[in-house]
Amino acid sequence: TLFRSEQNLVKRLNDSNCFKPSPFVEIERVRFEGALVIRVWVPAGPAVYSWKGAIYDRVSDSDIEVRGDDQIALMYLRKQNLYSERRVYKYVEMEDLRPDLIDRLRKMATAKTAGHPWASLDDASLLRSAKLYAKDRNTGEEGLTLAAVLLVGSDDVIGDICPAYKTDAIFRKESTDRYDDRVTVKTNLAESYDILLSFAKKHLPDRFVLEGTQRVSARDVIARELIANLLIHREFLNPFPAKLVVDEEGIKTENASRAFYEGRLALSDFNPVPKNPTIASVFSQVGLAEKLGSGLRNLEKYSRLYSGKVPVLEDGGIFHACVPVEYGAETRGADSARVLALSIVERDGYVTSASLAAAAGVTPRTAQRYIKKLVEDGTLAPSENMKHGYVALGSHD
Repeated sequence: TLFRSEQNLVKRLNDSNCFKPSPFVEIERVRFEGALVIRVWVPAGPAVYSWKGAIYDRVSDSDIEVRGDDQIALMYLRKQNLYSERRVYKYVEMEDLRPDLIDRLRKMATAKTAGHPWASLDDASLLRSAKLYAKDRNTGEEGLTLAAVLLVGSDDVIGDICPAYKTDAIFRKESTDRYDDRVTVKTNLAESYDILLSFAKKHLPDRFVLEGTQRVSARDVIARELIANLLIHREFLNPFPAKLVVDEEGIKTENASRAFYEGRLALSDFNPVPKNPTIASVFSQVGLAEKLGSGLRNLEKYSRLYSGKVPVLEDGGIFHACVPVEYGAETRGADSARVLALSIVERDGYVTSASLAAAAGVTPRTAQRYIKKLVEDGTLAPSENMKHGYVALGSHD
């Protein structure tokens, strides 16, 4: 009977020879195609569970056995309710931090927001205000946190606390087996951001789109979003080295993640969860990142304008992001015009030869030639409602 099956299920769940600890489940009787069945829902729990001594991790639709102390330790880290960035290091002193970096954060925050409270605070007070000095409510210990060390610590103290911390920036185009250019970054997050952004700009083609009436570099927006995400939303206690790779397919990032969701991220059902809220807050206040969730939206918007393709982002134990790139297009006027034309369509709903000429800085005759080519290759189609106007193919007026 169903009742006996439910009893057996509960007994097995609470049998220490089977499960350790006992998982919480919800049991419901559901009628399906004329039959009464037992529906068992197992929500994500706060513990690491084992079945007959073996530990499994759920990856997409598969159960993967986890072996080795390192892998199991990472599971416990992922299950913790505490953010590792808030870990207190009571023996880290103000002398281990760089005053020039603290002052840089102060100046960047005040440049972004007039009257920012950090402007009038001394270094110690600024760190407290930014929650980089904290008290562990479980142990009573207080002091500078891992976030403080990563943001404004000297390279020596960062290396002592996070010996595996680094970001590899790799450009791979001609030498596909190895690399054509490489930079290994082990310094604080603020300067890491600058180094990685410079590396991406060096190796990616630049394309401009319209933001209102202003021309904006789509490359710079995409690089900033990917690099900010790479530095903010990673699990720094995981030894997996973060990577920024530029190759013939596009720009890609990889970093260890304390994932709350496994699989591909979609804008339609994306619910952002902060991985390091303190670090994210500092990046936001100094203008290196926007509010949580805006990065995916910006990436999707500018990737379409940059290459006509959508970015691919997958979360899990390792977070993967990829924005496709078409190389060589920057040397051909028609390809640059295509990016600008699609940008104008997004802004105005349609594009004309006059608006394209103004944005691209070419004559109306040249703009007409570009539009004709874009119609021929299926990028644009004549608008039904706007005389001399064109819309992206597949758009609805």
